[in-house]
Amino acid sequence: MAFGIGQWEKELHDQLPMLDGSPQKRAEELDWKEAVVPCQSSCRGMLDLSDEVLVLILRLLDPISLLNTGRTCRALFRVCSCSSLWTRHCQKFFGFAFSSATSSITPKDAFRLLHMWKNLYRTLPCNRSLQEKLFTELPLGKYWIQWLVLEEIVPLPSVKLPDYDIEQLWGIKKEALEETHKEEPEETSTDCIFKYDWRELYNLTITHHGGFDHGELEGMYRLYYQFRFQWQFSYWLFKQPKPVDRQLRTIYLQWKKYNKRKISSWGTAFCDVKYLVSLHHITSDYWKGKLAKGDENIGIQTVENYFSMCKSLTAWILGRDWGRLKCRKVYHDTLDGVYRVLKKEMHTTLIDHEHFWQVAKIQMARVCKLEETAVNYVNWKMIDSVPYYRLYMVSGNSVYLDHIKGFLQRKRLINNWICQEENAWVRLLLPEELYQLLEFDTKICEGNLHGDTLSAHLSRIIWLYLHSGQQLYMEAVKGFVLECAQASLGYYTSVTSGFYTQFVHLN
Repeated sequence: MAFGIGQWEKELHDQLPMLDGSPQKRAEELDWKEAVVPCQSSCRGMLDLSDEVLVLILRLLDPISLLNTGRTCRALFRVCSCSSLWTRHCQKFFGFAFSSATSSITPKDAFRLLHMWKNLYRTLPCNRSLQEKLFTELPLGKYWIQWLVLEEIVPLPSVKLPDYDIEQLWGIKKEALEETHKEEPEETSTDCIFKYDWRELYNLTITHHGGFDHGELEGMYRLYYQFRFQWQFSYWLFKQPKPVDRQLRTIYLQWKKYNKRKISSWGTAFCDVKYLVSLHHITSDYWKGKLAKGDENIGIQTVENYFSMCKSLTAWILGRDWGRLKCRKVYHDTLDGVYRVLKKEMHTTLIDHEHFWQVAKIQMARVCKLEETAVNYVNWKMIDSVPYYRLYMVSGNSVYLDHIKGFLQRKRLINNWICQEENAWVRLLLPEELYQLLEFDTKICEGNLHGDTLSAHLSRIIWLYLHSGQQLYMEAVKGFVLECAQASLGYYTSVTSGFYTQFVHLN
């Protein structure tokens, strides 16, 4: 039941409400302990093992697996809440040696609080709410000072303070201060002076931090969990150094059709970030929490590596002697192919630049082969919505190229038939929307096939013929078109006849 760090963290996010550190919850745990009924079955199972043996087994589990095991029954809930198990996880994941003898909270509660704080502090650059708590509310409250003590990257020198100052700043009672750290007071002072370095203060702070109300931390964590993807993405997109920011903006909008009015507010408070997200498949997936199993940090690394690949791809395409339309289409189709090939992998793990680039080179070669098969740009634009186009991009199987050639040939046959001299009357009488469907350069998409209109009926018949090649459907196309032309002729004849009769009657 081994999980990667990203996966168990995501699941722990979802299950944090179950790790309630309140005294009422601990009382319920004691009630559950008393409610355990010994197994009466003659069959010996896992619950027949002693608590000591169960603890040895449960030591092999990561935190989320331990939580899930504790949800199965009351007996395992009691054992999975064992202090020794959660003390080990505190040490492993947070470097904190928990001491149950001197602590007012359980190791399980300590793990929960540390998990929330560590995730919050990691988002400090993009978490405006936390920035306001730590940097704008002065003097800084002792609650948040105590949490900052937990961070090794916050440089704290040794402190030499009286006991009442230590209690005021860090909430550590005088009784908890060790006599070995006591300094000799000055002759004129009656204060008890203690000297601690930051590591020792770190341990004391965590040990005695459980006596505070953590509603503020929990509220900040819930806010973070709800908006972590939006915060992280906005910070990544807009908070780059100036040269990098200009380059990223160019690559992000490269050969994209976009609303200039919305782009003009790039990086400002009025910027429509959701609109920018919608310009790329991968950014839409990240915004929805689909990348890297919902890990916002690994997911944003994948996004960054993707646009690094886009930069390399742009440089390669601009180095070719191609026209603007071809450059744009090769770029877009290559990126669509990369996303389609790596979509499932991106949803589960980190994709580095090299992997993106290797897949992009393969997709680009296939796009160029499809362009060669289409012969010209008009044909190329026409076939990009055909299923065979996408199948070839994913598989590279040349069979799909033959299907595309057949598709174009059948499209030409339909156009040649309607352009025959004997069908000149049909072209004159056929409604414009139907006639356009018969022209060679008209692109029929899957969205045009739905509905009960004449154009939808004709689109379906043409679609069947183009993809199957069966002559039966070609005959159906001809019959439907001729029937529509004759219906139009009958309509015009009836209208003309009615007008002529009325004219004669009046004269």
